[in-house]
Amino acid sequence: MDKTSRGQKIKLLILDVDGVLTDGHIIFGRDGELMKNFHAQDGLGITIAHRAGLKTAIITGRESQIVQLRSSELKILDVYQGSKNKLEALYELVEKYNLALEEVAYVGDDLIDLSVMTKVGLSCAVANAVPEVKSYAHLVTNHHGGKGAVREVVEFILKSQGKWEEIITSYIQGGQIKTQQ
Repeated sequence: MDKTSRGQKIKLLILDVDGVLTDGHIIFGRDGELMKNFHAQDGLGITIAHRAGLKTAIITGRESQIVQLRSSELKILDVYQGSKNKLEALYELVEKYNLALEEVAYVGDDLIDLSVMTKVGLSCAVANAVPEVKSYAHLVTNHHGGKGAVREVVEFILKSQGKWEEIITSYIQGGQIKTQQ
């Protein structure tokens, strides 16, 4: 099955954080994690995904207040932090939303992401992912993690589903489109 056919079926987009939603840099201060860099285009991409009816979730191996703040701001309702076994979170999400694995997309960048990537309908790797992750991806982005890669995946899915032109038209007309999530 080609990647466009895979994209047509997606109802849930799951994201890793470090190296996907961020550029992978983690800045520590004396009292712990201080900062992560997020890209505004990725944020708008997630907002567009929600408005177009896609559900979103985060599964990350690290725990961070910054991730909780950013996911709350973007209205990502399902956030799994400290996940050493990302498959458990995947199966919980599939059951929660009554989805088939082929209706799930996942975006990753490193070896910890392979267990999920090899199970979902559309596995995506960011441009700066390690070679092993890229080799298992149905889609490899042109953008690096934290530099618009998530937005690129959202656009790919929505174009595959024939929803992108409606989104563009809605922004031309003032930015309002129906919210389905």
